[in-house]
Amino acid sequence: MPGLFDTVVTEVDGVLCGPARQPRQMLSDQSYAGHASIHDDATARKLGFQGGTIEGPTHFSQFAPLCCSIWGEQWLATGCISVHYRAPSFDGEDVIAWLRRPGIDERQAQIWMTKTDGVEVLRGTVSMEPSAAQTALEERMAGLVLLQDAVILRDVSVGTKVPRVAVRMAPGARMGLLYPFSLADKLRVITEPSPAYSDDHNPWGRRIVPMEMISVLMQHTWDDTLIGVRGPAVGLFADQEIRLLGGPVFVDVPYEVEREVVFLSGSPRTESVWVRTMLYEAGGTKPVAQMLLNCAIMKETYAGYEAEREALYRR
Repeated sequence: MPGLFDTVVTEVDGVLCGPARQPRQMLSDQSYAGHASIHDDATARKLGFQGGTIEGPTHFSQFAPLCCSIWGEQWLATGCISVHYRAPSFDGEDVIAWLRRPGIDERQAQIWMTKTDGVEVLRGTVSMEPSAAQTALEERMAGLVLLQDAVILRDVSVGTKVPRVAVRMAPGARMGLLYPFSLADKLRVITEPSPAYSDDHNPWGRRIVPMEMISVLMQHTWDDTLIGVRGPAVGLFADQEIRLLGGPVFVDVPYEVEREVVFLSGSPRTESVWVRTMLYEAGGTKPVAQMLLNCAIMKETYAGYEAEREALYRR
């Protein structure tokens, strides 16, 4: 949208796309539950990746100009992005964001991201609240089966809640061991810069937090031991949805988050915990935003997984 983004958006046969970008990997020094994460080169290579992966929500910024070209600036206040991550991307790789233009009266659109060789990084939906259509993750969750014979997640229960905790994103404050960088660091390399992120000259009169950094704000205080996850083990983001209910989310404003386990699922290689996080203004009762996140924990990174499974579920 003119004034908020300078991104060149092109459209062919009803499909919008932005330019190829090279998002930066900023989590090489991340510490997750006292150990290195999938974003560490050595850890990632042991698991068969070419190097430390870029965290999925980093890609959300590339969709903001596309969404604003459809719905205007209000998408940054009451928009939603809902995706399933399909393949990792790495520092230095070109990726392109795509959006299929919705119908005139539709409030939801299909999105996807590809590398220049055609590999699909993510796929999902973007929408404007309120929308009657199911988001990508609502549709995906409806088809999942509850995890059976859990090992890493055997002490985790659907419905478990984590009490509210205070969060705040000041411009120069590093966001803890999970996110060892600041908003200012991110804005120096963000793929789609905007005055809405860096100064007060925008429709809301205050700096707003980019969609990808809303994920950081809502996640940086996370401690999975509070819900009973066993470890150490390496997890990765497999599905994620951020929904703005009464935004935008503002810089340097005191918020609070509360969390609830809403589902457990699995695959041959992972055990997954789905957590819904609600963001409130400090002391408030009306949510500003919510995030649904599926963290898929890799069985092979949990020492003695098969032996424990055999001992627990010997039949």
